[in-house]
Amino acid sequence: MIGYRAETSLASLLRQHLTRSDDARVLLRQTFHNEVDLVSDSVTHTLTVRLHHLTQAAHDQAIAQLCTTLNETQTVFPGSNLKLIFEIGSSKIPPGQEV
Repeated sequence: MIGYRAETSLASLLRQHLTRSDDARVLLRQTFHNEVDLVSDSVTHTLTVRLHHLTQAAHDQAIAQLCTTLNETQTVFPGSNLKLIFEIGSSKIPPGQEV
């Protein structure tokens, strides 16, 4: 039930950035099945969740806007002092920063 509610909340936020709002859940499922890089930085106390690019540029743009909205919440990863940062892109992770 908690997972469904979280997905529903994300879909609601994502619909604002899609031309076809009924695609929100499908796009979220695609995003959930996509690969990510986790990059921790003990100096800035951040944990970056870098999503790899999706199949369409329009989907990347919508997810990037969702990332911006999520970043505004200033969420701290549970059990740590690391602030979560969400972004889309597939850049290389500097050595020693992999999680």
